[in-house]
Amino acid sequence: MPKGYWIARVTVREPERYQDYVATARPAFEQYGARFLARGGTYETLEGGERPRNVIIEFPSLSAARECYYSEQYQKAKAIRQTVADADMVIVEGFEP
Repeated sequence: MPKGYWIARVTVREPERYQDYVATARPAFEQYGARFLARGGTYETLEGGERPRNVIIEFPSLSAARECYYSEQYQKAKAIRQTVADADMVIVEGFEP
């Protein structure tokens, strides 16, 4: 079964309060088997717009990625994130080589 990925590009406006989002989202990520592949760090923009924080999260499946996003726990975290950061997010299905 192909894995699922969240790809997020984020501009954090309030770093202190962003930690509340991180803490609130953690239980959902743990429940749905999330594994962070990239979170912040050095990046290079090759084309298009940019945001200073780039995140890639791997899930066991596309359905797990969706279920995590729409879960009650993550929706609580999302409400916090939307007050302290701007984000572009997509869910992408991986492939099996």
